[in-house]
Amino acid sequence: MISPVYIRPLMALLVIAAIISIAVVVLRNGPEGSAPELSAGQQLPHNIDVALKKARFSEIQGGLVVWELVAERVDYDKRGDTAYLSDIRMEFQHTRSQGAVTVTADRGEYSSSAKSVRLKGHVHVSTEDGASFKTDSIVYTGATSRFSTADPVIFRQQRLQLTAVGMDLGVKNQRARFYSSVDASIVMN
Repeated sequence: MISPVYIRPLMALLVIAAIISIAVVVLRNGPEGSAPELSAGQQLPHNIDVALKKARFSEIQGGLVVWELVAERVDYDKRGDTAYLSDIRMEFQHTRSQGAVTVTADRGEYSSSAKSVRLKGHVHVSTEDGASFKTDSIVYTGATSRFSTADPVIFRQQRLQLTAVGMDLGVKNQRARFYSSVDASIVMN
């Protein structure tokens, strides 16, 4: 039988060994569920309150989802009106009269009060029937359900390729209007 004089030191030794074992496991594997620390280059700007990853925005009209936007990163400013987006995918749902529309961009801004989305950097708009638009920036206005840009645009659909400066695209009717420097060509098979 163990003498009572040795029980307390033995218990203290076991507790210390358990603490050291847990510390070694945590240091080796990293703490589960811990938030990554921001490095000096990743600190949030002073006007940003919240930064999110994989955020979703959507517009619902008459109980139906009109569009859904997914951004890999979202930064909200302190005023609460503008969200700064990165790596964006925006999808307009298929309707009875028109096919789905998908838009991707590197970055953008979403204004909740104006219900508009300003997209920038490698903007690509594609429709379900194969039409494709590429530009550097475009603005979606929710009130009119239209995309517009003053930048150069490249349009392709089947054998038609068109370049222009400036464009409006109605999401509901999927009709595009090009403004200036329009040059179109048809590729023959």
